[in-house]
Amino acid sequence: MTTTLTTRCCIAGGGPAGLMLGLLLARAGIEVVVLEKHTDFLRDFRGDTLHPSTLEVISELGLLEGLLALPHQRIEKLGVDFGDRRLEVADFRHLAVACPFIALMPQWDFLDFLAREASAWPGFGLHMHTEATGLIEAGGRVVGISATGPGGPLEIHADLVVAADGRGSVLRDRSGLEVEEFGVPMDVLWFRLDRPEGMADAPLARFGAGRILVLLPRGDYWQCGYVIPKGGDQALRGRGFDAFRGEVVALMPGLAGPVTRLGGWGDVKLLTVEVNRLRDWCRDGLLCIGDAAHAMSPVAGVGINLAIQDAVAAANLLAGPLQAGPPDLADLQRVQARRAWPARVTQRMQLILQKQIIAEVLGETGTPRPPLLLRLFDGWPWLRRIPGRLIGMGARPEHVETGTVA
Repeated sequence: MTTTLTTRCCIAGGGPAGLMLGLLLARAGIEVVVLEKHTDFLRDFRGDTLHPSTLEVISELGLLEGLLALPHQRIEKLGVDFGDRRLEVADFRHLAVACPFIALMPQWDFLDFLAREASAWPGFGLHMHTEATGLIEAGGRVVGISATGPGGPLEIHADLVVAADGRGSVLRDRSGLEVEEFGVPMDVLWFRLDRPEGMADAPLARFGAGRILVLLPRGDYWQCGYVIPKGGDQALRGRGFDAFRGEVVALMPGLAGPVTRLGGWGDVKLLTVEVNRLRDWCRDGLLCIGDAAHAMSPVAGVGINLAIQDAVAAANLLAGPLQAGPPDLADLQRVQARRAWPARVTQRMQLILQKQIIAEVLGETGTPRPPLLLRLFDGWPWLRRIPGRLIGMGARPEHVETGTVA
């Protein structure tokens, strides 16, 4: 038997974009239902970087003190190693915001935080273990979502459906919206390593002969990303796990001890990197945001923050129309008009970095030489403010304009 619900806005995907949009709409007095296909948020190797732009949104909501009470690490500057040379490439300390730093926080803690805050508002509903499976249409307009949940089939009828269900978006696939793909030169293997006792802070990334290792501090361990050529996972696995351990240690000998404690390929997760975007983010009754609209590379960890900016803009532009009923297609197109340029700019920068730095390093057989741009950032400290601004705040930071119901 199919259960039927009715709401103003139904959001598929309980990630950063979906929960942030749900929170903002509920605060504005709009009934909203968020669907999350998993039973909890406890999944590792997701975007864990909360940039100054995201922390500024949290500050504008009056929630910053509560968020920063959760365990996190702060990064005020970004450095990378090319061989034995350390280069400082970005500085956030000059930003005129509440938090001029990146906060590294497990995404499950951040999502739990957003869900708790949103649930305090009476119009908010979060359905866990409930997966969107398709769109409900009438007269050429999207009018709801079909889903499966713990109680069986479910239909949620809504004035607006938002696809925030990530780069593998089911709703995007069902919508017929056209996706534009961009080639990328890499994939990433994610794994945890214990932090060696007494080892100083590591760089954000270490570049060696044909190898790149990303290191994100998480207290007593590091979340590590080993960058490999696109499609190179099977060849690497074919050489055996000991060979993989050896490649990591060759790049960073200080990790020899922790690497031996990796149990095998089960401790390593492949992230297939994609960069793509929709030509049109919406059709009548449906809007795509976040990775469902524009899948980002993990370069600089900007994806989660761009998705949250999408959510803020969507709430700013759609809260008013939703108060009156179903928003027009023109209302949804205004969200794309606001957010498409930042997405294009960010993806363009990622593609340039991937081609001119990452692909070059992955093809090297000797110690790579730092590119001129990175050498300039390192040699002229004031220049580091430029990447600090671009990474920390993005091309067009958004500010909360929606109010709260009395």
